[in-house]
Amino acid sequence: MRRLVSVATPDLENASAQAVLAYAVERFHPRLTMACSFQKEESVLVHLLLEIEPAARVFTIDTGALFPETLSTWRAFEQRFGLEVEVMDARSQGEPWTAAHCCGVAKVDALERGLEGVEAWITGIRREQGSSRATAPKLERDERRGIWKVNPLADWSEKDLWRYIHQHDLPYHPLHDQGYASIGCAPCTQPGDGREGRWAGQDKTECGLHT
Repeated sequence: MRRLVSVATPDLENASAQAVLAYAVERFHPRLTMACSFQKEESVLVHLLLEIEPAARVFTIDTGALFPETLSTWRAFEQRFGLEVEVMDARSQGEPWTAAHCCGVAKVDALERGLEGVEAWITGIRREQGSSRATAPKLERDERRGIWKVNPLADWSEKDLWRYIHQHDLPYHPLHDQGYASIGCAPCTQPGDGREGRWAGQDKTECGLHT
């Protein structure tokens, strides 16, 4: 498991998401990127980030097994924000993408390609999402990768997200309206609160991207 070291940054821990992103842009851009899965967290983050730095880089991992609704949300993001999302290909070669097979080497390798040459990456991790994320700081050092990880929404609640989305009339993933709190690939995502709909019936709680 990757060793993530929290950074003693009390000012950032008490700062707003906007202030955390502004700090990240000032310190790391253009060697800064954001991983985007088109969930409600990214609706907020993309809007906030591009207001600070319109040239910010955003990438996604395409497993070839995304929900059709994810693809439509992807198009809505690009249209609304004037954004071209970079694509890291993680499609399964020669083997169907199933719940048992997903989130393995191909997906992690795609993430590593997305993080090549950067000093920091922005994520939508929130402490409320589950026990594995309950202590996530707003800035941490990933010693294995040798880069920084920025979690501007670490202390946001579901209500905070939806308030911001509706205030700014932002595009968001329609499956959230059908009971999907967390959305990954179609074969391994079911409706559920928090992250309980991911890999339902399995001991798995993380896909490997954040461990």
